[in-house]
Amino acid sequence: MPELPEVETIKRELENAVVGKKIRKVCVYNAKVLRGVSASAFMRSLRGAAIKKVLRRAKVLILELSSGKCLVLHLKMTGQLIYPGSGVKSRISFYFSDGTALDFNDQRLFGEARLLDDWRSFKFIRGLGPEPLDLTRTEFSRMLDAKKTKIKPLLLDQGFISGIGNLYAAESLFRAGISPLRQAQSLSEKERATLLRALTTVLKEAIRYKGSSVDEYVQLSGTPGGYAAHHKVYGRQGKPCLICGSPIQRIALGGRGTYFCPHCQK
Repeated sequence: MPELPEVETIKRELENAVVGKKIRKVCVYNAKVLRGVSASAFMRSLRGAAIKKVLRRAKVLILELSSGKCLVLHLKMTGQLIYPGSGVKSRISFYFSDGTALDFNDQRLFGEARLLDDWRSFKFIRGLGPEPLDLTRTEFSRMLDAKKTKIKPLLLDQGFISGIGNLYAAESLFRAGISPLRQAQSLSEKERATLLRALTTVLKEAIRYKGSSVDEYVQLSGTPGGYAAHHKVYGRQGKPCLICGSPIQRIALGGRGTYFCPHCQK
């Protein structure tokens, strides 16, 4: 699933590619990706609207329109946005007045497209925790107080902290030298500060490399992101730790595969 760095990459690319463009027409090729609106109403409401602004909240993209409505897109597991689009694999295509198109692809139909009057009213967005890149050391430390949950599943809880998924939780915990099995409240103040610094560093690095293409994620152009080549633990089961040489282990934790170095992460 695209996480914060991948969605932020797409958000920045959309800002450059489609802001200011007027939607000439919309074609819905598979209405299963729509939520809370019929295909006919969706197409009719978007026709003639211009894209004013692109926002990101956690793993969700928000396109504010000149009509006052908002197009909210959640890519989920296999969703892609492609520009310029061809419509070949598209579930929805947005055709602009300049002759270009934006395709919303989703092979497995897990993604969602919504048309809302106010994206702030969307229940999922209202339930999100703070963005990791906006947190101070003090705020993050307070969030961990009295949390008996293991730190890795807690980082995946979007109501606790938003935008972090399995990949970047694993990479950040390795960078911080913290075992994914530790209880959150057991972390010392120094470890909490180290973890927040690791989260910030890893997320910013991943954004700089345009995200990690380990599943279906691609940039807006269809090009893979470049951060997978810089992963330290994720997807490296059995390979030597880049610090100590011990084999990277993979365990199931909270229903997710978790990669870590048992020697370097305590």
